[in-house]
Amino acid sequence: MNCVLCRQGQTRPGVVDVPLSRNGAIVVIRSAPAEICENCGEHYLTEAVSEQVLAQAEEAVRRGAEIEVVGYAA
Repeated sequence: MNCVLCRQGQTRPGVVDVPLSRNGAIVVIRSAPAEICENCGEHYLTEAVSEQVLAQAEEAVRRGAEIEVVGYAA
């Protein structure tokens, strides 16, 4: 697909680290599958991946994590 941000590059499959913050906690989900723009590096997650990333982050916050780095779990 064409990148909607830069409008110049095409996206390619890859993996990205997704940093999230909530209620003072910082959670980084490592190696989430994404489409990544070859020109500007902007990444796009599918709906399913987004739901999984958010669920993992919510679980970390629920456990009381202040800073946590976890691998993506499909």
